[in-house]
Amino acid sequence: MPRVRPYRIGKEYSVIPDNGPVYLDNHATTRVDPDVVESMLPWFTDNYGNAGSGTHAMGVEARDAVEAARQQVAQAVGATPREIVFTSGATESINLAMVGAVSRQPLKQCIVPKTEHAAVLDVADQLERQGLSVCRLPVATKDSKTPGALDLDDLDAMVCSGPALVSIMFANNEIGFIHPISDIADIVHTHGSLLHVDCAQAIGNCSLDVTALGADLASFSAHKCHGPKGVGALYVRRQQRNVRIDPQVFGGGQERGIRSGTLNVPGIVGMGRACELAGERLDVATRQMAALRTKLWDLLLEYIPDIQLNGPPIESGLRLPNNLNILVPGIDGATLLAELSRTGVAASSGSACSSEQPRPSHVLRALGLSEEEARQSIRFGVSRMTSSEEIEAAAKRLKGAVESLGHV
Repeated sequence: MPRVRPYRIGKEYSVIPDNGPVYLDNHATTRVDPDVVESMLPWFTDNYGNAGSGTHAMGVEARDAVEAARQQVAQAVGATPREIVFTSGATESINLAMVGAVSRQPLKQCIVPKTEHAAVLDVADQLERQGLSVCRLPVATKDSKTPGALDLDDLDAMVCSGPALVSIMFANNEIGFIHPISDIADIVHTHGSLLHVDCAQAIGNCSLDVTALGADLASFSAHKCHGPKGVGALYVRRQQRNVRIDPQVFGGGQERGIRSGTLNVPGIVGMGRACELAGERLDVATRQMAALRTKLWDLLLEYIPDIQLNGPPIESGLRLPNNLNILVPGIDGATLLAELSRTGVAASSGSACSSEQPRPSHVLRALGLSEEEARQSIRFGVSRMTSSEEIEAAAKRLKGAVESLGHV
């Protein structure tokens, strides 16, 4: 299939031709905003100094650019600049937060919901192999009013058994469930424990204030909010609770010794600009994404009457505005995704970090779906760059794909 140049956003969108690309995998990654690209370019070829070189102007300019980006990220997430540590992405931030906290603090256990991202679950597994007690909490099942929700009484019972590191997503990357982080933080802190929040899906999709929420540590990734890949950040609370973690990478002592390594100045500048734009456009973008997501769901209900929704109800307010996870009974999800891809629609079966694995989604299995049902499920994610025309095209192509696979 020949490569097709992506369509521009907003008013620059043109009518989508047959089999033109429709990208609805925005939980996996997002298109870099042209304004972000523009902000990054000078730091590749003109102002290419090392931010650690303070003996000449180019190094000082690079350092100043990093600090400006730190301010932008901090403002976007409700932190202070000194609480932001730049990393290579959310996975590194998660590792640094969890392993760094456990090695520094007198913690007896790690508590994680079963629906967490593999980056969190795999770190928990590693900590368990090293001798730390790990508790994996169940969530509300598909037949409940709040599929994906954590039972806060269960959490309270576990945390009271000893100081713990609790790690939980702000919002789930597969079913979009938004957790009540503030309530969770109250429980965690009452028992003298630490809370890490995976915020990879939050920036640009939800209003976010990590200080008000009570997070001790929080992880972010630029490429989930129209920024570049390969750069992220970790929030380490310094206000009220002065959280300490041990570094996991040693070398030049960058980022106040918490994360050594030459700073990725273009990427950091891009992340700062992406966070700034996400904040500026949040209100309009979230309304637009929610409307498009609901439109897609309504069209699919019309075209495929027995389609099923995975996760919280669309209008419940408990779901990310850009998320839709569906099940088409009787059709294998991988086969359906392949047929959609043939027509130019990009979607997925779950986390991009583990989608190459043949196993069904652990998130959907935790909701009580059978292995067969989990394999019949696919995920759509819209963004602020998605157009109404793309939604209409995707719904029609999904209808055609389902019919071509023999579903009546």
